[in-house]
Amino acid sequence: MTVALLSGRSRRAGAVLGAVSAGLLVLAACDKPTPLSTITVGTDSVNTEAACYNDGKALKNDTAAACLNKKATKTIDVSTDDKIRFGVDPEIAEHGWTLFINGQRAEQEPYKKTYRTIPASAFFSSQTGETVDTVQISVVETTGKGVSGIWHFQLKKS
Repeated sequence: MTVALLSGRSRRAGAVLGAVSAGLLVLAACDKPTPLSTITVGTDSVNTEAACYNDGKALKNDTAAACLNKKATKTIDVSTDDKIRFGVDPEIAEHGWTLFINGQRAEQEPYKKTYRTIPASAFFSSQTGETVDTVQISVVETTGKGVSGIWHFQLKKS
């Protein structure tokens, strides 16, 4: 003769408790996604999470410098006649953001809106006046004097 050690109600409560515990464990292992940055050219669009991000706090200078040298994983084809639309999440715009071209700061003042349009021709000439076929654009979130996030894109002349 066998005796049930747990009643049906206790087994259900134990199963629910186990499922909730497993769910919380899975959620705890997930990283919070970083804000997105997007580039749109005509009807084509690419977006990416940050290559480096410190949740709105400034990155260490050496970390930021190393991150600016990382290669872009997202590429978009661009004609020099196109307009490039840059978009960032509101939390990036709140702090301010600026563009870097091939790791060099392209503008002095941070931009505080979520969207802007720049002609593609502005990106495809080097400092020596030569034209180039690819260029890396970095969207850099600023926090006071520091950098708190970096997003990379590669523009490829079509």
